[in-house]
Amino acid sequence: MSSSANLKLWQQQIACEGDEKAFAELFRHFYDRLLHFCIQYVHSREAAEEIVSDVFVKIWNRRTELEKVANLEVYLFVAVKNHSLNYLEQYSSLRISPINEETGMAELTNSVDPEKRMEWKEILFRMDQEVSRLPDQCRRVFKLIKEEGFKYKDVAEILNISPRTVETQLFRAMKRLNEVIGPYMFNRIKKK
Repeated sequence: MSSSANLKLWQQQIACEGDEKAFAELFRHFYDRLLHFCIQYVHSREAAEEIVSDVFVKIWNRRTELEKVANLEVYLFVAVKNHSLNYLEQYSSLRISPINEETGMAELTNSVDPEKRMEWKEILFRMDQEVSRLPDQCRRVFKLIKEEGFKYKDVAEILNISPRTVETQLFRAMKRLNEVIGPYMFNRIKKK
């Protein structure tokens, strides 16, 4: 049986029958991927384990509503992302560290500085604005890969486009975001 067929079967068994075995299978199937995805947001394995577990507890508690979910995999990733963002909002402030010379990327670190928290919110706001201005297909590709954690091949399948088109659209999105957010980030890091 294919993975998507298993998902549909588990979804139905959980929603209609309250099947604990199906729920355990669903949990085992997604736990590691969701944990890895969550760690990208919260940067703590312990916090990520708690968040992913909470998502599954909420799913079990609302299992009768599970039948209405069109794409369970996407639903789980969105739930983990939202819980991660809520966690960050509640328990920490974020700031961007100077660019790491090995990776060439800025990294998120915890801070209790309210000014830095506001700067980070402004960066996220600007980025959200730019993402919303991207052409439809470009925006969908970006969100599925960068926000939902899907692989190029999965995105190509979901959107019914070629993996090469996915790659091209992601490149365009990243180039645009770098043009708009990059100078702001560079100036912000230089101020330190």
